[in-house]
Amino acid sequence: MSVKIANPIGVIVDSYGVGVRKGLKKAKDAGAEGVQIYAVSGEMDPALLGAVERRELKAYIASLGLEISALCGDLGGHGFQDRTANREKIEKSKRILDLALDLGTNIVTTHIGIVPDDKDGEVYAAMQEACRELNEYASSRKAYFAIETGPETAAHLKGFLDTLGGRGVSVNFDPANMVMVTGDDPVEGVKLLKDYVVHTHVKDGVRIKPVDPRMVYGALGYEPMDHAKIAEMVSSGEFFRELPLGEGHVPFDHYFTALKEIGYNGYLTIEREVGAQPEVDIAQAVQFIKRYR
Repeated sequence: MSVKIANPIGVIVDSYGVGVRKGLKKAKDAGAEGVQIYAVSGEMDPALLGAVERRELKAYIASLGLEISALCGDLGGHGFQDRTANREKIEKSKRILDLALDLGTNIVTTHIGIVPDDKDGEVYAAMQEACRELNEYASSRKAYFAIETGPETAAHLKGFLDTLGGRGVSVNFDPANMVMVTGDDPVEGVKLLKDYVVHTHVKDGVRIKPVDPRMVYGALGYEPMDHAKIAEMVSSGEFFRELPLGEGHVPFDHYFTALKEIGYNGYLTIEREVGAQPEVDIAQAVQFIKRYR
């Protein structure tokens, strides 16, 4: 453990499963400095939060001594692969970004669907068209839509991002997704995607056997992406297993070193998608990261 880091530590509030305000308190008690919150439906749906509610929530978060590292705007389904569904999803994504800015962060993390190999195909074109519009909107507001790593290799994702004409669509780097699903090297991934990394997740896991990413993240012709389904796959352990930090195959010494070398000084946000004791797991994860300080 030779690397020393100073990145702030975040927690995904929804990992506690107790609602936003109770989750915020638990994140504070765990020693987090920031939080990430899902903002797609329910109490965080942008359509349900007016100007007064947004100011009150921002003030409450600040009163706890926390800040928002990012909102999660993952709309599930087939991402932006289906052109017929994209207009509604693009507009919803923009409203989530507006909410993020009102709450004090300029980052919305999301999944866009698996970037296909066929660069001349209809699905690639639909995703590219949607992400170019999101890139333009985010750039105009000095903000980012951050794609979570995992559905494809870092090299393939970079090739897609390079076609969008800016950094308004960037990367939320999740090393465990890469280890568990594609078998990609997260350390090399950081180096490849260095110009795009604006947010990160801290999670650990192991790959049991190869799996088609389309079975995990969905794609046209496959079942749509569903977080409950992913959690079930993680719990079953047939293809991969999420584990407490330091117990899986993410090489954190080298991973944190790579983040430091590319100049990343943003949040390390803890995500725990499975486990019967999220409070215990997250508290241990905070302490695991603090050992690098």
